[in-house]
Amino acid sequence: MDALIIIFLSCMALGMLTGTLAGMLGIGGGLIIVPVLTALMTSVGNIDAQLAMPMAIATSLFTIIVTGFFSARAHYQLGNIVPRVILWCGAGIAFGAIAGAQIASLMPADLLQTVFAVLVIGIAAQMVFGKRKASRFVATPAILVAVGLVTGIISALMGIGGGALLVPALVWFQVPIRQAIGCAALSGLVIALFGTGSFIIAGWGLPQLPDWALGYVYLPAGVGIMATSVFTAGFGARLGQTMPTDLLKKILAGILVLVSIRMIMGME
Repeated sequence: MDALIIIFLSCMALGMLTGTLAGMLGIGGGLIIVPVLTALMTSVGNIDAQLAMPMAIATSLFTIIVTGFFSARAHYQLGNIVPRVILWCGAGIAFGAIAGAQIASLMPADLLQTVFAVLVIGIAAQMVFGKRKASRFVATPAILVAVGLVTGIISALMGIGGGALLVPALVWFQVPIRQAIGCAALSGLVIALFGTGSFIIAGWGLPQLPDWALGYVYLPAGVGIMATSVFTAGFGARLGQTMPTDLLKKILAGILVLVSIRMIMGME
């Protein structure tokens, strides 16, 4: 079977998994998409390892455009979007996402892989031990821009929507939890749009890129993931109502840590 077809079908299966987990546990699919897609592109697609990692991150961001749009629309209809928070935080996120994508495209693949793995371990720890508590500090415009900038950079480096970073940060600065989640959903769309655009520009015209690549975005993989994740997210949300999600989060966090350690050690 042609490698392109294998990657497309594998990414459809990957989209089913990540969509379900995102709906059930509220985690970003990029934490799973990036390492799996990197392995797929190097082993099946014979794509050079120096290209596979930034392409996986760029493609992960590309898939968030669709899922982020539907998530943001739902939260807008529920009244969870706060214009003041989005205005200032979104400005920082846009610049951060552009910068993060450019940084990722310039990093050596092994360094980028290590940075990704270390950040995943941090997010896994937040999933297990993190508490969403408010401080005495209020979210001023300067604070929101700074939070957005950091979130945008890290999210573009990892190929994630940023909710795992942004929600606890906004809650810490006294943004109500439902509004924090809603604003994080819309911010994920901003990260995806600006991060994907920056990756496309960074990779535009590179002769070593494979066919069907739009800059660093690998379209067969991205379309395959989006084709199924949009439908399984709703299933995951319903499933999450009947399952012990706290336990599942701990199990998933453990898996992410093991995958990250393997990436750091450079094991095949």
